[in-house]
Amino acid sequence: MSMKTLRAAAFVLVLAGPGLIAPQALASAKAFEEAIALFENRQYDEARKVAGKLAEGGDMEAQAMMGVLFENGRGVKADPLKAAQWYARAAKQGHTGAMFALAMLYMNGKLGKKDMAAALRWAEEAARRGHVAAQYNCGLLYLGVGGLKPDWKKAAYWFRRAAEKGFAQAQYNLGVLYATGKGVEKDFTAASEWFKRAALAGLPQAAQEYGYLVFRGQGVAKSEKIGAQWLRYAALSGNALAQQRLARLHAAGRGVAKKPVEAAKWYLLAKRGGRHDAWLDLFIKHLTPEQMKKARQLADRFRPTKMRQISRPWRKGKGSLPTGGPKRRKIRGHGKAKGK
Repeated sequence: MSMKTLRAAAFVLVLAGPGLIAPQALASAKAFEEAIALFENRQYDEARKVAGKLAEGGDMEAQAMMGVLFENGRGVKADPLKAAQWYARAAKQGHTGAMFALAMLYMNGKLGKKDMAAALRWAEEAARRGHVAAQYNCGLLYLGVGGLKPDWKKAAYWFRRAAEKGFAQAQYNLGVLYATGKGVEKDFTAASEWFKRAALAGLPQAAQEYGYLVFRGQGVAKSEKIGAQWLRYAALSGNALAQQRLARLHAAGRGVAKKPVEAAKWYLLAKRGGRHDAWLDLFIKHLTPEQMKKARQLADRFRPTKMRQISRPWRKGKGSLPTGGPKRRKIRGHGKAKGK
């Protein structure tokens, strides 16, 4: 048996216990492996034909694939209602990826109108089963996103679940809750730790918040120099608030060298990003025409650079297959199989 066939077998078979794979299961596994290959090669019409037969026969992975095809118009005319039907069939069999995809359809209003209660119901079901993006979105829904009544404690609970698995945006949001004391006891030490984790994962707004805490010594050892470095990382990525704060530092010479032109450059960039500062407006009025000309030239040449990113296997591109089917189980004679 090839490794590809063995991998596909895990998608279509839920074993009652250790044992050999039945011939019909192997045939189904081979067929779904073919559907995956066609999908990955963007032969969506052919993938739909293969997956459609399996989906009608009750294969939840194929049903999830059919949902993706209909949601994104791959090989068929886009039809969110049919996508929801296929996702629902897979979700009712325990496919967490389909549960999450269904929740997103309800959340974004693709089915005609938003249904936040249904979105929460499906997202929470997927979240309880360990789907990381669903855990994060449960946190958002409990914050009141979409109009639901906020429940800060539940928001913190779900953000923590996702944050502990390395989801950077959840780490940042959990840091915000600790910094503001919503849903958790106000704790700048905890806030700084979660901001730092998210910053190291490449999230500019987290670098900006962490740098600000380090600069002020809230929840972490104070260092204006190190705090300014974190603010610079965020500013270089295009974060307007960090650019504004870095401008102030260069204007005052705190944590960085006092450089009026550099201060003006960062403030001009911050203003383009929607940040205004009366103190900085007054500051640049005292600069010479030559200094302002240089600052504008530097600002015009500025190009944001991305902070270092970590791998996010739960966030795939548009039209990718939703993950979350049955876990691989040890199959006699083939060693320990790995999860999808």
